[in-house]
Amino acid sequence: MAAQVQRMSRLMVKTLRDDPADAETLSHKLLVRAGYVRRNAAGIWSWLPLGMRVLENVARVVREEMDAIGAQEVLLPALLPKEPYEATGRWEEYGAELFRLKDRKGADYLLGPTHEEIFTQLVKDQCTSYKDLPVILYQIQTKYRDEARPRSGILRGREFQMKDSYSFDTSDEGLAESYRLHREAYIKIFQRLGLEHRIVSAVSGAMGGSASEEFLAPAPAGEDTFVYCPSCDYAANTEAVTFALKPAEEEHGPVEELDTPDTPTIETLAEHLGVPASTTLKNLLVKVDGEIVAVGVPGDREVDLGKLTDHLAPATVELVTAEDFEGRPDLVRGYVGPQGLEKVRYIADPRIAPGTAWVTGANKPDTHARNVVCGRDFEVDDYLDVVVVENGDPCPSCGTGLKLDRAIEIGHIFQLGRKYADAFQLDVLGQNGKPVRVTMGSYGIGVSRAVAALAEQHADDQGLCWPREIAPADVHVVAAGKALQTELALDVAEQLGAAGARVLVDDRAGVSPGVKFTDAELIGVPTILVAGRRSAEGIVELKDRRTGAREELPVAEAIARVLA
Repeated sequence: MAAQVQRMSRLMVKTLRDDPADAETLSHKLLVRAGYVRRNAAGIWSWLPLGMRVLENVARVVREEMDAIGAQEVLLPALLPKEPYEATGRWEEYGAELFRLKDRKGADYLLGPTHEEIFTQLVKDQCTSYKDLPVILYQIQTKYRDEARPRSGILRGREFQMKDSYSFDTSDEGLAESYRLHREAYIKIFQRLGLEHRIVSAVSGAMGGSASEEFLAPAPAGEDTFVYCPSCDYAANTEAVTFALKPAEEEHGPVEELDTPDTPTIETLAEHLGVPASTTLKNLLVKVDGEIVAVGVPGDREVDLGKLTDHLAPATVELVTAEDFEGRPDLVRGYVGPQGLEKVRYIADPRIAPGTAWVTGANKPDTHARNVVCGRDFEVDDYLDVVVVENGDPCPSCGTGLKLDRAIEIGHIFQLGRKYADAFQLDVLGQNGKPVRVTMGSYGIGVSRAVAALAEQHADDQGLCWPREIAPADVHVVAAGKALQTELALDVAEQLGAAGARVLVDDRAGVSPGVKFTDAELIGVPTILVAGRRSAEGIVELKDRRTGAREELPVAEAIARVLA
C-alpha cells in the first residue's frame, strides 16, 4: 500500500475509555486517552506515533513561515557550559528553574532553557562586518526548565519542544524591522495552525530588553491571565498593565492617631473604624536581596508578587518572616505605616499618589493613624505597578473598564537590544570602518505547547477535532466489521493514499464497529469515511468530524470530495 496510508492494525496506539486519574485539563485528558502521548515522570512525556505526526506538522508550519522571512535554521546543543550564562548573570537569575549539573571533572553545565548567550557567541564567531548582517537564525529544539509543579500534561512540562529564533542587526531601525517580520510571521503561523490568539503587551522578565509582546491562546486551562478592553484594541498580560500616577490637590487635616486594638488586618481595621477598605493603606513587607522593603497599595487591593519580582529583577524577592521583626522596633507587625519608617525603602503603587490621604499603621501596637498624606507625611522612593489587576480597572488607553480572561502562552517576542551583545562584546565593522555594537531580538514559539493549546481549543464531548493543517491524517477510514467492508475500506484508503492524501484506516480485526467509531471521534481526524452497511452497493458514509454532518456517497464521489 502507499506510504501515505497507516493501518491501525499495525499502529502503536492504545486508546482509553476513561480520563487519567491525574489529568486536570482537557488537553491532558484527551491527548492521553487518544494515544498521542504517555507520561514517563512528572513533567516528562513520550510522544507516540500519532502525537509525533501532529508535533511534526506544527513544526513544519513554523519552519515554512520562518524560512519565508529569510530565517536560517541551525541546531545548537542543549547541554551548555556555565560560563556564558555567568557572563550575562542568568546563571543566578534563573534560580531553581535552571537544570544545573556537573560532569565527571566537576565542571558546571546546564540544560538550556533559552539560547540567547549561545547564539550571540555563534554570531560573534561567524559575523565580522556589517555586510554579514542582518541575520535571523532559528532552531526547533528540546528545552528544559525545572518546574516546581509540572502539571496539565504537556502544557507545563520540564522538557518541551520550542522554536527559538534570534535577530542580529546593526541599528535600532533594523531591530524594529526584524521584530515586525517575526510578528507578522507569528500571526500567519497561528492562523495556519487554527489557533485563536490574542497579541498582548508583556514584560521581558529574565530575558531582558525593552519591547515585548505575548501571543496568547484563550482557554480555560490557561495559566496566563490577560486583560482586554471592550472599547479599544488594548490588550496586555496582567503583569504589563500600568496605572497612571495622578497627584491629588485636596486639603487634609493633620495626622490623627486612633486606638485600634486587635486590628492587625485590613478587614478588622475597616470593620472597627466603619470605613471602606479602599481608604486604608496596606503595607506589605518583603525582603529584596535580604533588605527589608515596604510595598504600599490601597487596602482593598492585593500585591502581585509576580509583577513586583519582575520589576525588581534580577534581585530576589521573598516575604518577611517573624524573625525579621526581631531587633527592629520601628517595624510593628500588623501596624506598619510609611510615616517614620527608618532605613526602609518604600515602594508604592501609583494609586498612592502625592496628595492622597490614608488610614494606615502608626508604627505602634494597637494603633493606626488617619489623614496620613503622601508627599506630606511620607515619601515614596519608587512607584511601581504592583497590584493584582481586577475586572473593571480602567483601560490605560481609553479609560473603559478592562475585562480579564485566561489563556495559554504560545509565543513571545522581545526586542532585546544590546544586553547580550554588551556581555560578549558583539561588534562588527561598520561602513565607516569603526566597530558597531550589534542589537538583538529574541522570539519563541512553544511547539509542543501549541499542540496542547490546539487540543484545548479544538475538542468536543467526543474527543479531539484537529484542524486539517496539523491533523495526524486527512481522512480516517473506518471498516465497520465484515470482510467486504474491510476490503472496500482498504481499497478506498489505497486510492486516497496514491492521490496524496494522508490516510488512517481502521482495519483492526475483532474490534466492534462501536469501538472503531468511538476511537475515530476521539482521535479527531477532520474527515471520517465509513465503509458500512451499504458497502456492497459501493456506497460509503462521509462525516465531518467538527460539525457532525454526514452524507452517503458513491466511492468515487467520496474520494473526490476528500481530495478536493
